[in-house]
Amino acid sequence: MQEYDKSISFDGRDIRLKIGLLAPQAGGAVLIQSGETAVLVTATRAAGREGIDFLPLTVDYEERLYAAGRIPGGFLRREGRPPERAILTGRLIDRPIRPLFPSWLRDDLQIVATTLSMDEEVPPDVLAVTGASVATILAKIPFYGPMAAVRVGLIGDDFIINPTYKEIDAGDLDLVVAGTPDGVVMVEAGANQLPEQDVIEAIDFGYEAVRDLIKAQQELMQELGIEIATAEPPVVNETLKTFISDRASASIKKILSQYDLDKNARDEALDEIKETAINSAIAELPDDDPLKVAASETPKIVPNLFKDLTKKLMRAQILDEGMRVDGRKLDEVRPIACRVGVLPNRVHGSGLFRRGLTQVLSIATLGTPGDAQDLGDDLHPEDLKRYLHHYNFPPYSVGETRPMRSPGRREIGHGALAERAILPILPTQEEFPYVLRVVSEVLSSNGSTSMGSVCGSTLALMDAGVPLQKPVSGAAMGLIKEGDEVRILTDIQGIEDFLGDMDFKVAGTDTGITALQMDMKITGLKMETIAKAIEQARPARLHILEKMLSTIDTPRTELSPYAPRLLTIKIDPDLIGLVIGPGGKTIKGITEQTGAKVDIEDDGTVTISAVEGEKAEKAKKLIYNMTRKLNEGDVYVGRVTRIIQIGAFVEVLPGKEGMIHISQLAEGRVGRVEDEVAVGDEVVVKVREIDNKGRLNLTRLGIHPDEAAAARKAAAIA
Repeated sequence: MQEYDKSISFDGRDIRLKIGLLAPQAGGAVLIQSGETAVLVTATRAAGREGIDFLPLTVDYEERLYAAGRIPGGFLRREGRPPERAILTGRLIDRPIRPLFPSWLRDDLQIVATTLSMDEEVPPDVLAVTGASVATILAKIPFYGPMAAVRVGLIGDDFIINPTYKEIDAGDLDLVVAGTPDGVVMVEAGANQLPEQDVIEAIDFGYEAVRDLIKAQQELMQELGIEIATAEPPVVNETLKTFISDRASASIKKILSQYDLDKNARDEALDEIKETAINSAIAELPDDDPLKVAASETPKIVPNLFKDLTKKLMRAQILDEGMRVDGRKLDEVRPIACRVGVLPNRVHGSGLFRRGLTQVLSIATLGTPGDAQDLGDDLHPEDLKRYLHHYNFPPYSVGETRPMRSPGRREIGHGALAERAILPILPTQEEFPYVLRVVSEVLSSNGSTSMGSVCGSTLALMDAGVPLQKPVSGAAMGLIKEGDEVRILTDIQGIEDFLGDMDFKVAGTDTGITALQMDMKITGLKMETIAKAIEQARPARLHILEKMLSTIDTPRTELSPYAPRLLTIKIDPDLIGLVIGPGGKTIKGITEQTGAKVDIEDDGTVTISAVEGEKAEKAKKLIYNMTRKLNEGDVYVGRVTRIIQIGAFVEVLPGKEGMIHISQLAEGRVGRVEDEVAVGDEVVVKVREIDNKGRLNLTRLGIHPDEAAAARKAAAIA
């Protein structure tokens, strides 16, 4: 393809598209650039594999350290497994583009986004999302696009498009909006307890910029003479579809209206209908019957048509009768149950949250500053992560068996969402210097385990004694849309997520929103529907929050006896080396002597931790005495460490020595130093002088008895 450049400008920031320059054998490729951040995005299509009954779409986001002018560490000196942030960026690309491919498409699709240059000012993730749309169009893959994404920040009262990293950190909102000509298709946000109306306005503001990027892609297609590829869906066997509908519709409707059935009972009943009313009826047909032949030639056709029928009837029940499969009204929350302290005190804090059949156990652990996660090893600005949320989804939570693996993209994504929801209400490091880790174990899943993790985390942190600014709760909203008919569902369960059109998670306090995540199964949603979903989520969140606060309304005032006790002191940064000592000898000695752990930051903040408070106090006194400033005239009790011909050296504070000249050892003339003191002797001395090199000159002369008594008392306390 001939090289082609296009520049798009809005809000004073340019996005540049370069086509035909790189990756000529990829199905479609674009280099999308803003500032000095450049991302190569490719889309490639291959023939589908036999027997595949889903869209085999793979989205990969690759980070290269050369993009920031760095060489990887480690023995191999090359990039290894992707960091968590890269996985989350891959999900950010996947979530808005996946619903835009025809559901019946079975070709292998792969989108690869590679950051080639990074200026640490412009985040590459939203560029990659827009680039995925351009690459897909160029690859001529059937696609309900174009699609684009922007980030929205909030500085003061002003929204800004595609803020820099610094602007994101300084603002109260980090929102990503993706959309198509039909409407918004994905939302991802973290917010500092913003009111619902502010968040709605931010999404609307972002979608306006998205439309500009969509228009630019449409202009690009016209200039290149490219049309979005289309393809005909597979022909549905209408005879078999009617056969299944006639024999199963009445029975399915009956099951869906038995509101007292739980998930497992309902699934078993539907499976029985499929077996007795459909499979058995087909088996009784003659071998040459066209229906039997069709069912045998395409083994998955019957289950798929049965699922489509169930979906149609469930959605019709909601649209026509306003009733859900468990008997709830559209805006009703399932029964809530909360507990705290469900595990022994060895665990620092625990919270058990149940909503319907969804059950999450969250466990909070208090750590020392040294436990913080260092995020400075990738392309992004250096940072330490003080709050970590990890989410586990074992197979038994849905009654299945499968191998236990390391966390996948889903687990990482759900953990990041719950983490983002809690971050705005955590105490500052000065208020509560602990590093916090919460692990949410999903014990039973039937819809919105991520919001269950938010609620469970709040309970666990309060049980651990973490002084949260406010408690956080969350709810997942769903959607049923048929033509112009729209119904928004509060607190969706598994079947409503699986057969519905939207999963919109909203978390926040009674003041405002802290996190949002919206995924669609349709090609876009109008702003008025999004606004209604956000507003409908508020009473649900407050209802859940009320149930949580009836269990524990304030954080505990006492920490677990097994949680570390932290003490902090501030020292002169120039004295950090003194505390650490050569090769870490001094700080190791403090740890061995006291049993406390010592962490020192570059600004001179020293954090001392120990399970037993007295050990931490002992280490604090040692460091205080070691680093405290000495003044002329101060009196100390010290120990003689060595003797030379002209005097004796005395350690007055840990690591601080001064010399008593032979003339200052006693009244009158002293012939030999050894006549007055010996190594190991405890002596009372006064600081006579501190010279311009910081050396201490000590004396035993002119010390008042009261000064000596005070020095001995201070030494005994230390």
